[in-house]
Amino acid sequence: MPSSPSFHLSAGLDGPGPLTAGHFTALARLAERGGLDFVTLDDSFSPGLDALAVFARIAPATSRIGLVPTVTTTHTEPFHTSIAVNTLDWVSEGRAGWLVDVSGTEAEAATVGRRPLLPAEELWREAADTVEVAARLWDSWEDDAEIRDRATGRFVDREKLHYVDFEGPYFSVKGPSITPRPPQGRPVVVVRLDHGDRGARRELAVRQADVVLLEAATPTGAAAVRASLRELVSGHGRDPDQFRVLVRVGPEVRPADWLGAVDGLHLVARQLPDDLTRFVAATDRLGRPPVSGGTLRERLGLARPASRYAVGAAR
Repeated sequence: MPSSPSFHLSAGLDGPGPLTAGHFTALARLAERGGLDFVTLDDSFSPGLDALAVFARIAPATSRIGLVPTVTTTHTEPFHTSIAVNTLDWVSEGRAGWLVDVSGTEAEAATVGRRPLLPAEELWREAADTVEVAARLWDSWEDDAEIRDRATGRFVDREKLHYVDFEGPYFSVKGPSITPRPPQGRPVVVVRLDHGDRGARRELAVRQADVVLLEAATPTGAAAVRASLRELVSGHGRDPDQFRVLVRVGPEVRPADWLGAVDGLHLVARQLPDDLTRFVAATDRLGRPPVSGGTLRERLGLARPASRYAVGAAR
């Protein structure tokens, strides 16, 4: 296990229930009282509420828990995605993440009408470019770029705003962002993986993700995948101790079974709020140290990255 502060716990709020702000707010508050580090909410181009908008509503009604909406990259523009996730980080005071996903059905493509459906591997390569552009846009304002000097009328130091100048096969983005750098520097990037993934989605995870939500059947299998992922992360010049692997589990989980195998658990509920209540009770026996306040990065033991464009910053 890395030298992280605790065994991390999170949950999805995707079980059946009313599509109301009150419903999701109550679930997030339950998870917060139970000491979970973050909650996720699925989203797609199908009937339902917009996950990012729901969490923007929940943010002022909570104070500690991380909020990680699914935001798909297939039929959205990278610039708009980066601004939306950045905005959630500001309104939550540094508790935002981004569960990266793609839209892989003909029905979704037809609903949007933007372009024909691409093969899955290509969709994930495009998603990787979107994550890269978002990170560059978040970095495009240095931390002290804002001046807000009423006397001179200067809002920003233009020397500390930077063009990102990204050119790729799917889009090009010049930047800079129109929104100041997020409180976390970069919101936490999360990717779901199956234990057998070998393609572009896994490549995105080991190059760019901070957290992986892993599908694995046994603690032994999960530990092996975690070790492999950490090795790949290191091979890309990243610190594997700044990378977390949480395994996706059902409500019947026995948390002691997974201690030492992975960095934490992510509840996949079938019935809410009952499954979440049972999960909180089961994991309460782990003796995790209490965590109050702070950013999502701080809760997960992840460092706040410097802007790549700042003088002397590591690229």
